[in-house]
Amino acid sequence: MSDLSRIVAAAQADFEACKDPVALENAKARYLGKSGLLTAQLKSLGQLSAAERPAAGARINEAKMLLEQALDRRRGALADEKLEAQLAAEALDVSLPGRGAGVGGIHPLTRTLDRVETLFRSLGFEVADGPEIEDDFHNFTALNMPEDHPARSMHDTFYVDGGLVLRTHTSPVQVRWMQAHEPPIRIIVPGRVYRVDSDATHSPMFHQVEGLWIGETVSFADLKGVFTEFLKRFFERDDLRVRFRPSFFPFTEPSAEIDMSFGDGWLEIAGSGQVHPNVLKAVGIDPQRWQGVAFGMGPDRLAMLRYGVNDLRLFYENDLRFLRQFA
Repeated sequence: MSDLSRIVAAAQADFEACKDPVALENAKARYLGKSGLLTAQLKSLGQLSAAERPAAGARINEAKMLLEQALDRRRGALADEKLEAQLAAEALDVSLPGRGAGVGGIHPLTRTLDRVETLFRSLGFEVADGPEIEDDFHNFTALNMPEDHPARSMHDTFYVDGGLVLRTHTSPVQVRWMQAHEPPIRIIVPGRVYRVDSDATHSPMFHQVEGLWIGETVSFADLKGVFTEFLKRFFERDDLRVRFRPSFFPFTEPSAEIDMSFGDGWLEIAGSGQVHPNVLKAVGIDPQRWQGVAFGMGPDRLAMLRYGVNDLRLFYENDLRFLRQFA
């Protein structure tokens, strides 16, 4: 029992010398563990007489209490030291200038679509919308496409369950509008379309804007006037030259590709034509009384030309280095 004071002093010194919680717990085991020095004193009580045990037990309990107090103090000190080190490492210099909040911007394709809609509204057109998953009738049959037309091939079209397709153009919206509205009609149809294609100038999902104008006296001359005026306003060039080349589309007759002057040459920008009588018949409009014109263009290509972008895929990759240019 004469070793108690020495054990307490040694334990207190060992606890204070510990630099981390692991070392402290190891030191605790040397004194208070199953084989610890103070535990051995407790075990030695059985060797004392009955008269000596109470006083000896009280001294051992007092020594144990002193060790536990020293242990708690060191635990608290180590926790404080850890917190101080963490606060020092994470300290903020409030005198430094702030980082500032990033400013977002409208996506260039959205900006282009908004511009197209605004310009055509100013020319008297309404904006129409419709489903992106279509049936065969609205996407193909009503547009005078025969059963063996290449556009129906799975090489060009995404087919989904139930014989439905992801619309390959926004023309089905024109069909639905004609079914639901009496002529005269003057609409544009912007929206997403889908085709099996992907390279620098094509994407499996892209945008299209189509226009439809039906009236009793609407002619090809009206189409040329409206579309030429649109291109001049869009590119802000009064000297812009536009030409119409004969072409073929199953839903228009006659049909024409629309080119605009670009550098020293010409660039194809849209397809167009007078609405085929079979299309009018398919939606219940009398082709003997009504006639119309239609056009379709890719606003993604317009955006590429307007902003000088040479790869369509950049618009869809969400690379902030690219998009920040338009903020």
